Amino acid sequence: MTTNAPAPRPLSTPMALSFSTLALPLGALAVAVSVYIPPFFASQLGVNLTSIGLAFFIVRMLDLGVDPVLGLVMDRTRTRIGRYRLWVLIGGPILMAAVYALFEAPNGIGLGYLVVWLLVFYLGNSILSLGHSAWAATLATEYHQRSRVFGILAAAGVVGAMSVLLIPIGAAHVGLSEGEGVRAMGWFIFALIPVVVILVALRTPERVVPTPHEHFAFKDYLSLITKPDLLRLFLAQMALTLGPGWMSALYMFFFTDSRGFSVEQASALLLVYVVAGIVGAPLTARLAMRFSKHRTLMVTTTAYSLGLCTVMFLPKGSMAAGVPMMFWQGFMAAGFDLMIRAMLADVADEVRLEQGQERLSLIYALNALANKIASAFAIVLTFRLLAQIGFNAADGAVNSDAAIRGLELAFIAGPIVFVMLGGACVVGWKLDAAKHAAIREELERRDALYAEAPILESFAPDPAPPVLPQGGRD
Repeated sequence: MTTNAPAPRPLSTPMALSFSTLALPLGALAVAVSVYIPPFFASQLGVNLTSIGLAFFIVRMLDLGVDPVLGLVMDRTRTRIGRYRLWVLIGGPILMAAVYALFEAPNGIGLGYLVVWLLVFYLGNSILSLGHSAWAATLATEYHQRSRVFGILAAAGVVGAMSVLLIPIGAAHVGLSEGEGVRAMGWFIFALIPVVVILVALRTPERVVPTPHEHFAFKDYLSLITKPDLLRLFLAQMALTLGPGWMSALYMFFFTDSRGFSVEQASALLLVYVVAGIVGAPLTARLAMRFSKHRTLMVTTTAYSLGLCTVMFLPKGSMAAGVPMMFWQGFMAAGFDLMIRAMLADVADEVRLEQGQERLSLIYALNALANKIASAFAIVLTFRLLAQIGFNAADGAVNSDAAIRGLELAFIAGPIVFVMLGGACVVGWKLDAAKHAAIREELERRDALYAEAPILESFAPDPAPPVLPQGGRD
């Protein structure tokens, strides 16, 4: 059935947990594709490092225009089953096809194969990520509740990443090869996607914000690109993607070749990093509810960078020393994306008040460009750098002392510089709880002037849409 309400009800914890399940495969893929797939292509399938880095770079560059287009179309989508629900149902099968093609890639693949299927992968991933984030922002409209809901989503993504990290550890115990362990990750994610897509689509309510008119005005979109707060979050997203992404691209090489850990031990430490996020995400959200989002982001970026400085002091191969360091890093990193997504939702409310139009999907899409640009450069720069310093990534290769030192410097310096820059981007942030409350009050007053938007509770047919008042913006 459908019901009418002036504003969405506060999202209950069970409903938020159900909705967050879509983050499970997205979190799992974030780790699998950034940490395991590039070494898998290099060591198991024989693809050279330069080709892998080039493929990721080409795809990210070609993919830059996809998210803005998706955002524009999503914001203008209004169907009988909702706006974001439709896109979640579309994105699931696309992502499943790409997961199968990448994790079951045959020997002898070339640059063309990688480019095509990485493009499909990022298309499906973009549809689900944008739809999920924008949908979440409409489910929680109050400043502090957004921290809570996005904290739950972040924790769910961490659980997904943790689940996929257990696979290579378990695979080693049952005698599977490294390559077979990576393929097992793919099958796990492939099976998980349709389950969570159907669960979210069937159980989550959706309220499409009422607007007096829908139109495309280029100056409105240009104002988004030049809006100072969005520019700051764009740069923060770039830096906070590039820093950890740089670290992820070099992680397995650094911990095995430099720090003397086995692949199984390195995977276990990465699991500690991810598990720490389950604790870090909700606690970071609570901290933001007490001290504000931007201050919390500055604290976590500084703490992350200080913790990474200790990595070279760890005894080689020592799990006892590695576990607390990786837990600290994972705890602090859990707040990066969480805070930015919650702050974007606040800015989107301000934009809707200024323009009189919903730009939520487009705002997330524009910010996703920062993620994609940074991810592309993280892979291409780090792998190109490894090739320049003479590091050999082939399975069983022996590297010189100079190559190992270059690997160590690259692993530490890049993440520290970029993560600190990310925190610096929100120094002096003005959109706090008080200002946002005033914005929401005015938005609710405006929304009350128009027919109440239906909240979809099931797939039952909706009644005829109400006639909205005529006229321009308020």
